[in-house]
Amino acid sequence: MAIIGSTQFLERIQFFNGERLFAADLQALEAFNREMRWLHNQSLHQAGVGSGYQVTGNVGDRQVTIFPGYALDSCGREIILTESQVLPIPPIADNGSGGSVFYDLTVSYPDNTELKTSETRDGICSPAGVVRLREEPIFCWVQLSDDPTNRQPMDLRLRNRIKEGLFILLAQVEIFNCQLKQPVSTTQRRNARPPGQTHVACGVQAGGTSWSGPVQVGSGTAGEIQGVTFFGSYYTLSVTTTSGNFRATPNYVARLVGSRQFSTAAAAGAVSTPFMADALTDIQQNPAPTPQSFTIQIFPFYASNGGTPQASDITNAVQAWSVGWMGVEG
Repeated sequence: MAIIGSTQFLERIQFFNGERLFAADLQALEAFNREMRWLHNQSLHQAGVGSGYQVTGNVGDRQVTIFPGYALDSCGREIILTESQVLPIPPIADNGSGGSVFYDLTVSYPDNTELKTSETRDGICSPAGVVRLREEPIFCWVQLSDDPTNRQPMDLRLRNRIKEGLFILLAQVEIFNCQLKQPVSTTQRRNARPPGQTHVACGVQAGGTSWSGPVQVGSGTAGEIQGVTFFGSYYTLSVTTTSGNFRATPNYVARLVGSRQFSTAAAAGAVSTPFMADALTDIQQNPAPTPQSFTIQIFPFYASNGGTPQASDITNAVQAWSVGWMGVEG
C-alpha cells in the first residue's frame, strides 16, 4: 500500500559476515535511504525552492545567470545545482504582433538517463560500467500566453508539470528583439518551506503588592490637564508570559484589568470621597521583552469632584489592577 506517491513497500537491508554482495544489494540499500529521504521531504515540505537558485539578468542581456541552489519537487526529490550556470534566453524577436514574449524558467529533477557520466570502472571478468553520474538539474524555458491578466504556459503538458510541482518555477523574463526587455523577475517562485503560522497567546497576571513604586517623574508634582490630574509618579510590574510557549520574542500588547472607580481612605472625622483612576501604559524596552516576560510601566491619573486622593489612595487603586496581555509571534 502506498504511503505517499510511489512508495509501495520498504525493505531493511541486512548484511552478515561472509555474505556475497551483488550490485543489486547495494542499489537496494541506496534505494531504501533515498525513498525514506523523499518520503520525509514530501511529508514535511512543499514543492519549491529551498535555498539559492538566484537568477539574474539585466535589460539588454541575451542570457541569464543561475546561481547554485537546492529545490524540491512534489515527489520529494532534491534538485541541486552546485555551480553557477549561464543559460541563453530563447532567441525570439517578438510575439508576431510587435510585442514582447514572456517565458518562465523552470528546473526539474533529472532521470539517470539525463545525467552525464563522471566515472566508469572495469569489472572483474566483465565489461566496464558506470559507477558515478554527475548530479545536474534540467532547465526549461516555458513560453507564456500573451494575456497580461492571466499569463499561462502555452504548452498544456508543461503547464500540468508546473501545476503538479514536477517543474519548479525559478524566474520569469520578458524578451524583445532577442534580448531582455526587463530585469529578471523572481517574484513568481515558491518557497519549499511553508510560511510559519502566526502564534498568538494571552493571559492575565494579578498585580497586588507585586507592583513596585511609586517612583517620581521629574519633580513628582501632580499636573492637571483638562480636568484630569496626573499623579506625577509611575509603577512597574514584571509580567510572566511562559504560558504562551513563545519560541521567539513576540510583539506584546497589554492593558489594565479591574475597576476604575475608587474611594479615598476616610481619616478620623473625615468623609470618604469617590474618585476615578486610570493609567497610561508602556511596555519597557530596558530590560527588553523576552519570550518569557516583559515589564509594564504605568502612569496613573485621576479625576474627582470632591477631595484629592492621596498617594496611598493611588497605590491602593494600582494594586487592585491586574495586567491582561497578548503576544503575537509572527
